[in-house]
Amino acid sequence: MIVCSNCKHKNMAGAMFCSECGAQLVGTNELVTQNISTDSLNNIGKKPTGSLTGSLSGADAWASLHLLDTGQVLPLSSRNEFTMGRISEGQPIMPDIDLSPYQAYAAGVSRLHAVIKRQGSQVIFMDLGSANGTYVNGKRLSSNTEHSLNHGDIVALGKLKMQVLVNNS
Repeated sequence: MIVCSNCKHKNMAGAMFCSECGAQLVGTNELVTQNISTDSLNNIGKKPTGSLTGSLSGADAWASLHLLDTGQVLPLSSRNEFTMGRISEGQPIMPDIDLSPYQAYAAGVSRLHAVIKRQGSQVIFMDLGSANGTYVNGKRLSSNTEHSLNHGDIVALGKLKMQVLVNNS
């Protein structure tokens, strides 16, 4: 059991958010500092080699979201379904993927904007009735309707654009 530090509710082991108040559950494991070799510093300033198509951050990720404005890559692993949106003060329900650090409010991302999930070998995306809409390759999606995504598709939540990288291995 994991005890919520916010409301003291007991949650099931492995839970990421409190089922009572929605607060993010902080792990109790001690963080460990690791030394890195200086070999990894030799490539600073050099242009990357290879292509983006095979580049997924996180070895066990079934897909990743490449945020086009920042270059940040968000790997999707450990679960088959994630809600996406932005955290808002006083809002007890939080999305699994918080896009607030990426200027989500200014880009028109709703608090609970969309869901992305894996069904077998398919990646499914669904707008959850967002105020500013969700677009795939420039085409607006209907709310609450599942849409199949392909590797390389560009998804826009409001004006926040990301490329979907699907790991088919």
